[in-house]
Amino acid sequence: MIALRTERELELMVEANRIVGEAHRALAPLVNAGVKTKELDEIAEEIIRSQGAEPAFKGYHGYPATICISINEQVVHGIPGDRALLDGDIVSIDIGSKYKGYYGDQAITRAVGVISEDEQKLLRVTRESLFKGIEKAVAGGRLGDIGGSIQGWVEDHGFSVVRQFVGHGIGRKLHEDPPVPNYAPPERNPRLRKGMVLAVEPMVNLGTPEVEVAEDGWTASAVDGLPSAHFEHVVAITNDEPRILTMMEEDILVEA
Repeated sequence: MIALRTERELELMVEANRIVGEAHRALAPLVNAGVKTKELDEIAEEIIRSQGAEPAFKGYHGYPATICISINEQVVHGIPGDRALLDGDIVSIDIGSKYKGYYGDQAITRAVGVISEDEQKLLRVTRESLFKGIEKAVAGGRLGDIGGSIQGWVEDHGFSVVRQFVGHGIGRKLHEDPPVPNYAPPERNPRLRKGMVLAVEPMVNLGTPEVEVAEDGWTASAVDGLPSAHFEHVVAITNDEPRILTMMEEDILVEA
């Protein structure tokens, strides 16, 4: 069953997502060569807890850390540790929080130092595809309109959409119905209704869309070893334009 959120619930979700944004803002100037991923994880947890929230990911199905940090060919769910960032890395940081029973979730991919033109294009197109999808998050439309718009934009630019991982509903649980594919689904294509809240999160690969999960049971990587990018916003369906509940990346970067 797909939940429809009240205005009060949406305001609590805005706060949960604001806290996620504050963690992203704190990390933004620290994503540099030489920084260990576990150091970023520790800072994010401190920020989230200082705001009266809990890390949403830590302990979720046994996940061992506060944030997911996926580097280069890693698509999602990379576990922070002793690995130090290097100049030329592409780093996806996914952060979640739980505040007064409601969840926030946002992913941003950043470059460490200088990256190639193809990699710059990958980040740009992935972020653009997110907003192409959000444009379709309107009452009366279909869930598949979101994924179809993302897929079309990505493939028109020569990249591939990951299909093994998708976006999701979000609210009183981190992952709720409906699943939100980043491609046009052949089935289960419900109408969008006011009050639905969706985490839209395209994961886009430079090469093949196929991914494999590492022995740690979490880290998913492109099978061809080529880079991947990941951006995410939480969006509420209204009777008007989509309402983005997460903090905009520009706000995070400008104030970092």
